[in-house]
This record gives sequence, C-alpha cells and structure tokens, in this order.
Amino acid sequence: MTLHIPTTEAQACAIVKSVIGSGTPLSLAGGNTRAGLGRTTQTQSTLSSAGLSGITIYEPAEMVIGARAGTPLALVQATLAERGQMLPFEPMDHRALLGTEGEPTIGAVAAGNISGPRRINAGAARDSLIGIRLVNGRGEAIKSGGRVMKNVTGLDLVKLVAGSHGTLGFLTEVIFRVLPAPERVVTLVWRGLSDETAVGLLSAALGSPFEPFAAAHLPEGIGADQARTLLRLENFSDSIDYRSRELIELLRLHGTPEMLEGAASGELWHDVRDARVFAGTEEAVWRLSVAPTDGPRATAAIAARLPGARWFYDWGGGLVWLAVPAGDDAAAGAIRAALKPLGGHATLVRAPAAIRAAVPVFEPLAEPLMRVTAGIKQSFDPAGIFEPGRMYAGI
Repeated sequence: MTLHIPTTEAQACAIVKSVIGSGTPLSLAGGNTRAGLGRTTQTQSTLSSAGLSGITIYEPAEMVIGARAGTPLALVQATLAERGQMLPFEPMDHRALLGTEGEPTIGAVAAGNISGPRRINAGAARDSLIGIRLVNGRGEAIKSGGRVMKNVTGLDLVKLVAGSHGTLGFLTEVIFRVLPAPERVVTLVWRGLSDETAVGLLSAALGSPFEPFAAAHLPEGIGADQARTLLRLENFSDSIDYRSRELIELLRLHGTPEMLEGAASGELWHDVRDARVFAGTEEAVWRLSVAPTDGPRATAAIAARLPGARWFYDWGGGLVWLAVPAGDDAAAGAIRAALKPLGGHATLVRAPAAIRAAVPVFEPLAEPLMRVTAGIKQSFDPAGIFEPGRMYAGI
C-alpha cells in the first residue's frame, strides 16, 4: 500500500498526474474515521489530506469560515465557538458507530455531506457549503464558489461535489457559511408514546410557528426502557420560554413533557446524532429516508419481515436509523422490498466489508440516473482514478 500525503495543492495535482498513466486507482482519506462508509474498493494507493490542515479564512462578521480539507473538524468548531458561532448542520461523528479512531476532518464532512439532527431546520452540510477547491482526475486544480452565496445559473460544482464521497475529486479546501450559536437550548421529552403517535406529535410541532430545531423519537428499548419523543428548541432564553409554553399547549393531548437543559440535553442529542444506541453491536446499520409520516409504516413493514430489527427516528420521522442482524446480506433485499411501496430509499452505513462488497450500499439508481451519474464521473475523472466503485459498481 502506497500512502501519498501532499502538503500543497500543487503536490496533490502532481501525484494525481503521476498515477493517471499507470491507471493506479486512489482511495481518498482524511482522518480515517469514516473509511467504512460506502462500498469496498480495490485500491493499493491512498491520497490523504492529512498534510493539508489549517484555517484559511475566518470572517465572523460575514459568518464565513474556510479551511484546508485535512483540518480537524474539532479545530473548526473550537475556532467558531470562541466567537459564539457554529456550523449550522450539526455534523455526525461516526467513530462510535463504526468503531474507528482518529479525528474527523472538515473535508470529509463536505465530501460525505455529513449532517445531524439540526438538518430538519438548518439544512444539510451541502446547503452551507459555499466554496471548494479540489483536484480533478486530470490533475487540475479547480475552484468553485467562494465566500458569499450568490444566485447564479449553470452547473453548481459545490453542491455536486458534496455527498460524492471523493468519487469526483480530491478536496483541498472547503468554505462554509456559519451561524450564531444559540444562547440557550432546551429539550422537551414526552414519554411512552407509540411510533405513530410520536411522529404525529413531531409533525404537528414542525408544522407550527414555534420552530423546533430537532425532532426525534426513540422507541421503547432504544437507550431506555420507556419510549422518548424529543423536540429541541434553540435561541434566546425569552424566545424559548414563549415557544416551549406554546408547544406544550399545542400538544397538551400527549401530556406534559419533561424539560432538559445542559449536559443531559446535549448527551441525549449526541446519542441521536451519532446513532450511539447501535454502537458496539454486530448488527448491520441502515439509514432509511422516507416521508416523515411514512416512517412508522416503513418500520412496521420491515419488522414483519425481520423480527429482530430495532430502529429510531430523526428529522421528524423522515430519517430512520435501523439495526438488523448482519447475516449474509444485511437484509438488503427485505429492507428495500419493504420500502418500495413507500418510495423511500435505504443506505447501508455499517456492515462487514464482504457484505458491503456484495450488496448495493447506496440505493440502486434507475438506468437513466445511472447514465447521468456515470457521465458526471467521466467528466471529472476520465481515467477512473478516484475511489472507483465506492458508490456504485463500475463507476
């Protein structure tokens, strides 16, 4: 295994150009905390962003931060916290779920479009990413976007690269817009609700003018004996007092919720964000994306096929974290068959490498979409250097 660690963008370009002729494929790495995401690839060389670290721009008044791709996420968050700001999308930390070590990097957050519970209100990482620099499969340095968000026409490379998992190029710098950190955070907790009732509560709250910033439901046995339905409120203290009072009145048919603040509230949302309730087990773990009101129907259909399945809901029910016995195929066929009538899709997040090599990790695309995907890959990376097969076989 050859490990390339460029310290400049020019060095990264030279490395890519050097392997094009030989057709040597490259795995891309940052902190290696998310190396288990996606399909397994057959590569003998790795291009790492570990040598590309540091904040490149930070303008608190403009609410913009930029960093080289290998910069630890913790450094970016600490820099923002010093000025009372934060990344809007609450990126997930995969280390507990995947059993990995190391430091997550800001480039991997952009490449994987990694977002957490706050996405239901503030959007995904892709929505806050406003600028990138990357090296494409020809060894060319490309810049797209910048320090401000503009309404423009044409191909938006920034949004295209977010979530491509390194298959389109090697990120060297990313720029995000940021937001002020809230003065106060409160979590309202209802106990003992069924899945259907809980998702109805979350939908009513999210459709109200009282602006929850996160909405999740942990069924009975997921982290506690009793089911818990969670709404998180953020903002100035007076605003939270008013909104929590109004939400409790709006949802009074479900009883009076417990109010959590401080560490108790923070740890509970870290459990949701990082799927820590499934950490340390041998189960395969999936993310299901469905219409929020279809979440309970999806889990009921899966439970009918897979009696050992466990799950919880985020994003008001629209994201279902699902754990099933790994078996030979992580129950891929049964899960996708259960979702098909609902129009949702499933992504395999954790499973042994042999299973990730044998079953589609990402939702299989219709043939026209696969042609488009292959065409985009060909445009960015004509020699197929970057992460071949990471998302789809043959691409």
